[in-house]
Amino acid sequence: MPKLKTHTGAKKRFKLTKNGKVKRAHAYKSHILNKKSTKRKRGLRKAAYADKTNVAAIKLLVPYK
Repeated sequence: MPKLKTHTGAKKRFKLTKNGKVKRAHAYKSHILNKKSTKRKRGLRKAAYADKTNVAAIKLLVPYK
């Protein structure tokens, strides 16, 4: 079977944990930050895990991670 190409956009956005979970960052943290509360922005800094419905698709995009 030939080698698979990694999706370059996905490799920058997702990390795989030791147990196979997909770690991701929160959205809505890049601009228009004035109207967002400090509490909300602080919460967006924290990492999150991808939903189980999307994990299989993400793992296909980053096969060697």
